Amino acid sequence: MGSKEDRRAALYQKIRELRSVIHSNAVHKTSIVVEAAKYIEELEEKVEKLHKDIASSSEATSIPMKATVETLDKGFRINVFSEEECPGLLVSILEAFEELGLDVRDANVSCSNKFHLQAICENEGHVDDIDAMVVKRAILKAIKHWSDNNGED
Repeated sequence: MGSKEDRRAALYQKIRELRSVIHSNAVHKTSIVVEAAKYIEELEEKVEKLHKDIASSSEATSIPMKATVETLDKGFRINVFSEEECPGLLVSILEAFEELGLDVRDANVSCSNKFHLQAICENEGHVDDIDAMVVKRAILKAIKHWSDNNGED
């Protein structure tokens, strides 16, 4: 068993890590824990909003599509698939990547008879600024925008 000082040092280290994660300036342990609880609530609200946005974006397109985003060490693996042709969709998705500051490092695209995009993207020096949910939300918005414009033809 560790000594009382070892346990205290370990607890102090965990409190420092927590303070760093939540970007707190608080000094007292109680204040840090209170701020962490608020931070968690804010994150839960953001996740709820993103889930609602994703659900509404998915339902809004008339063409069934599947979009997945996986986090990699230095970016994201993105897959978008539809059983139907989607002329112009690639441009909409690439514009969404550009708005997020994503660089496409590798991609495979098929636009004949079906639409399929597999891409490896990196965030231009802003590693912590966006996560997979933000990327997926942007892709779904691009799909919705494309679908809305495609329906006007």
